[in-house]
Amino acid sequence: MTLSFDPNTISLPVGHFIGGRLVPAKAVIDMHRPSDGRAYAGCPLADEALVDHAVETAGTALKTSNWGGVRPRERTMALQRWADLIEAEAETLARLEALSSTRPVGQLVAGDIAVTAEQIRFFAEFADKEGGDLVPTDDANFGMIMTEPYGVIGAITPWNFPLSMAGWKLAPALAAGNAVVLKPSEMTPFSTLYLAELSVRAGLPAGLVNVVLGDGPTTGTAITGHPGISKISFTGSTAAGAAIMANIARTGVKPMTLELGGKSPQLVFADADLDLAAGAIAGSILSNAGQACVCGSRLIVEAKVADALATALLTRLAAIRPGPTWEETTDYSPVISERQIARMDGIIRAAIDGGAECLTGGRRLDRDGYFYAPTLISGVTATSPAVLEEIFGPVLTIQTFEDEEEALSLADHPAYGLAAGLFTRDLSRAIRLTRRLQAGTVWVNRYGRSRDHILPTGGYKQSGIGKDLGREAYHANRKSKSVLISL
Repeated sequence: MTLSFDPNTISLPVGHFIGGRLVPAKAVIDMHRPSDGRAYAGCPLADEALVDHAVETAGTALKTSNWGGVRPRERTMALQRWADLIEAEAETLARLEALSSTRPVGQLVAGDIAVTAEQIRFFAEFADKEGGDLVPTDDANFGMIMTEPYGVIGAITPWNFPLSMAGWKLAPALAAGNAVVLKPSEMTPFSTLYLAELSVRAGLPAGLVNVVLGDGPTTGTAITGHPGISKISFTGSTAAGAAIMANIARTGVKPMTLELGGKSPQLVFADADLDLAAGAIAGSILSNAGQACVCGSRLIVEAKVADALATALLTRLAAIRPGPTWEETTDYSPVISERQIARMDGIIRAAIDGGAECLTGGRRLDRDGYFYAPTLISGVTATSPAVLEEIFGPVLTIQTFEDEEEALSLADHPAYGLAAGLFTRDLSRAIRLTRRLQAGTVWVNRYGRSRDHILPTGGYKQSGIGKDLGREAYHANRKSKSVLISL
């Protein structure tokens, strides 16, 4: 399979996907390709009326199909067919996603798309294997905890991993018997539209998966405040998550799952395998050019090995192969937008003005598009903007420590607690520090998720509420009812 393609020959799905078909767009938002900066398309903008239509369609589809009440194995089999079709259409999905996003096409088929199909199969199996409970009561009563779908779920996904994030939201919600109205990012909508089309081709009832396109202030606000939506699931920045919470509070009360920002530390002790650590740390900051909420962007290393580790990292950061996302050999991504380039560069300049030293990078790459050099900054303090702010780019800071207590103190961010990495050969230390790190996920002697979808993801502090993935995500899409029957 040759995945490289001419970006000017791709046919894009145009419109919103509601009730099993594309609905023509009225207003549009201009879009630019990150790989070359060129304007190439317009993203439709759904207003309140269109969101109303999508929510009504979803509710009608639930009733007419009885999706939440059919034999659960039927939901399982329909979702499995969808996963099969996603794999069969991987080349088309990869090209649609690579065109508008920061994800190189060569990484999508074996990576994001394969993982999305796996996630759908994983959650499909919950449909007929997870239910309510018979609970102990006195002999004169019969007690049960029943679970049932919420109804229509509102989901909002970010631009950095469009298909994967759509899978995170759609798979558990549908397996649990709900319908979904999903808004992908206005910067990367096209692969999600095609994913929704495939759901209908796979046999899911039309109207269960609806995709409305638009921005946060207009379309996102209409979704999160809609009275016909029973639950919200969002992945994105902490600021956007706070705005969603405020909008829900203004318009009513409903449950929500929020997977938000991070500024994750990676702690390296002197006894660690430094080659392994350097590879994992470099991989984290280079993958998608550091544009991931769990990116390990704060290196906290024992002072006696700091220079050796920095040297190993500099070698790896210099070995990148930047290129357009539509070229199969590209392994280093562009940044999503000109605005993000400017924001990132401003944070780096502020850190340097505050006394930090830029060991490499700190500049835009001399090529078309929004490419930024991998950047390593030392000499930062705990109050440096490069340490405090979620940069969402290929920027890694270095801080040093002398003992475990200092390492933990540096690792403890005042706002974020999404993930953390820990590198040591000492198993006792690994267990001891894992218990104390304020993070929803801790990786030891590695950094990054595996394909073990049973492990949930979610943060502490301002990094989120609730969990995606794992058993927790399935149960978060069903509400419980206590039943007590007198005999």
